[in-house]
Amino acid sequence: MTSAQVDVVTGAFSYSGAAIARDLRAAGHEVRTLTGHPERAPAGTPLAVAPLDFTDPAALARALRGAHTLYNTYWVRFARGAVDHQAAVANSRILFGAAAQAGVQRIVHVSITHPSLDSPYPYFRGKAQVEQILAECGIPHAIARPAILFGGDGVLVNNIAWLLRRLPAFALGGGGDYRIRAIHVDDLAALCVRLGAGADTEVTDAVGPESLTFRELVTSIRSAVGSRAVLLPVPGGLVPVLSGILGAALRDTLLTADEYHAMADGLADSDGPTTGDTVFTDWVRRHGDELGRRYANEIDRHFTRRPAPARGMPRSLPGPG
Repeated sequence: MTSAQVDVVTGAFSYSGAAIARDLRAAGHEVRTLTGHPERAPAGTPLAVAPLDFTDPAALARALRGAHTLYNTYWVRFARGAVDHQAAVANSRILFGAAAQAGVQRIVHVSITHPSLDSPYPYFRGKAQVEQILAECGIPHAIARPAILFGGDGVLVNNIAWLLRRLPAFALGGGGDYRIRAIHVDDLAALCVRLGAGADTEVTDAVGPESLTFRELVTSIRSAVGSRAVLLPVPGGLVPVLSGILGAALRDTLLTADEYHAMADGLADSDGPTTGDTVFTDWVRRHGDELGRRYANEIDRHFTRRPAPARGMPRSLPGPG
């Protein structure tokens, strides 16, 4: 009897990583995870768990040993404390080095649309640096470049819906005429698994079938949730200010200045071929009743430590010693 292929997913208890891990297990693969939050492992999880500890490259290599493919979703959305985009670049170099040392045969990396070493935005510049590091590490690889994700327990669309349910007006920087080509998280996961099954070096935009203006995207969410909020065009410079005020009240980061300006510059759009089947406007119409019922706090999700599960323990990968 042939043993199952072993794959490693970074962040398999988070958003896109969870979807990728689910699809790999459905395909009969054995899945391990490297996670920055091992304490969040569900009780009884079938996944073997090890810390995504960049201070211990040897332990990372041991956790990756025997794996065929590494599916990497690691990144930071915005700088907080000592963790910024350049730190994430350095951490990615450590991870890919550990994968090479462990003999990993393929890497599937989740990047971003329009990465550029010359980008004025640290997020996009850092993503380009990580792609360059991956190309230099010597491991066959594929890169999926999504712009914006929706579906599952995603933050962006849910929180737009939350605001539309509660505020009398919703600000659209510059009128919201910049385009966004979102992909459903399940479609991204399916694409990543397909890329993992290949052998060639491949780079592809991970995008759905619709390219909507931001105004059209917000209008579809407003209609789906039954909101009467006025969509109010404002100067683009006001958007980070308003987001900062709301973020302070919610103890969260809603939208950074760089995120807004990158979208306004068209970096969330793509003219690449469709790689996801889910139509955003159809999806939001079906899920409008549930969207925005609760606010999804990004800082709580990614920076707040939670107690370990009271019952059951996840399987552990080999650690130091």
